[in-house]
Amino acid sequence: MAGLPQAIIATVHAGARALRDGDPRRAESLLLQACQQAANHPEPLRYLAIVQLQTRRPALAQASLQQALHIRPDDAQLHSDLGSAQAALGDIDAALASWQHATTLDPKHAMAWFNLGRNHQQLGDTNAAIAALSQGVALAPQALPPRILLGDALVHAGRFDEAAQHYRAALALHPACGDAWRGLSNIKTVALTETDASALRTQLQRRESADTDKVAMGHALGKLEEDRGQHSAALAAFSAANALQHRLTPWSAGAFTHFVEQALAVSQQLPAPVDPRLGEEVIFIVGLPRSGSTLFEQILAAHPDVEGASELPDLGIVLQQESQRRGMPYPQWVPQASAQDWQRLGQAYLQRTARWRKHRPRMTDKQPDNWKHAGILRAMLPGATVIETRRDPLETAWSCFKQQFYSQPHFANTLADIATYMQRCQRAMERFRERDPARIHLHHYEALLDTPEPQIRALLAHCGLAFDPVCLAFHQSPRSVRTASAAQVRQPLRATAARALAYGALLNPLLTLLEMTSPML
Repeated sequence: MAGLPQAIIATVHAGARALRDGDPRRAESLLLQACQQAANHPEPLRYLAIVQLQTRRPALAQASLQQALHIRPDDAQLHSDLGSAQAALGDIDAALASWQHATTLDPKHAMAWFNLGRNHQQLGDTNAAIAALSQGVALAPQALPPRILLGDALVHAGRFDEAAQHYRAALALHPACGDAWRGLSNIKTVALTETDASALRTQLQRRESADTDKVAMGHALGKLEEDRGQHSAALAAFSAANALQHRLTPWSAGAFTHFVEQALAVSQQLPAPVDPRLGEEVIFIVGLPRSGSTLFEQILAAHPDVEGASELPDLGIVLQQESQRRGMPYPQWVPQASAQDWQRLGQAYLQRTARWRKHRPRMTDKQPDNWKHAGILRAMLPGATVIETRRDPLETAWSCFKQQFYSQPHFANTLADIATYMQRCQRAMERFRERDPARIHLHHYEALLDTPEPQIRALLAHCGLAFDPVCLAFHQSPRSVRTASAAQVRQPLRATAARALAYGALLNPLLTLLEMTSPML
């Protein structure tokens, strides 16, 4: 704020404090006043843009920042903030360009490197993410977020030892860092140590540890105890972590069941598609989390015609935007949608995901939750293939219970909710498959392990792909894998021990729930 009168500087500071203290209206009023009093200085405009961004008005923030850039076009901080506004508006290419330009103007701008790396990672460009985040870590070695995200990116690239080094460096800075413990624990091919067990127990007992960190540390301790064969202790750790998460973000089984019933009812009768081939580039992989979906995607992504896009939010976003346009929640508006509406929505999805088909003609979308929308795909993307993956119910349920999920509230925080979710998913998918048998196919994880080549041939055939022996060596693929199964899918197929069965009678309550939960919808 060099060159500004002290009175205006004080007004800007007062506006910043008001925003910090949770009073955005007062903050905006003060900053508008400062902007009027200092029309030729960019900094009050930048602070105003921050208020506009935090109050979810990115278009106004972008305009404020562009006005500031007219005054000072080579300001790296302004370009970095402009990238944040552009990203909030959904213009990720422009955002990446702004952050890249900021790093060119000021190579020591750590936040611009962080934003650049974080968004490259979200887009699946792991090598670019590693390069940018490495710069962020070098410039701000005491900051946790760039170091954690760099560890995540290295995991996705299969560089597990380097990733572990960054997670442990984060723990040296903050021993209760849940994200670091989560990262170490998710490298499932490397066991944690007795020293780690002691550190986890110490941090879990500290009152100062945040609840969110305790959830992550509880899952890490459970994984550690399971690896050591201490199943009773593992169950206790996982249960405590999930109970805490459930208190923080309770999930409603009733609301979920109502949603699924609606989705089944309204998708029973749909208009014939305008273009029956629309979406034939897309292979959706759906079903329960932890059911082998990452493995199936890794096999498909090894094929020279398929790009593995991992878990994309785009289908849900397109439907959410249509709900906002209609002023009615999905799936209530489904009976009102015409064939032309579905064609428009399908084209919107394909436009949003076009970047995944730049180098290969086909793509996978491995968002497990997309099973909830499988019923409307025969109208929206009638040419798409849907692969449902299933695994032994007990193993799937237990694997969900012991995995920390980021989207909250989540069904996997109680055993009863897991059983309800699994039953509803299975029955709904059976109905959807009956309605669209040519496009929706069921594949079993255990069958793939037992007879890999015949199952892989069938998988490729269902997707309209010619057999290629490279798919048998899927574990050698250099692609980024951005899920909790990143380590496992880089290994050859082999029969694995049933981890849930090792718990014996400890999991009888879960078995009972799986047997008792009504499959009827």
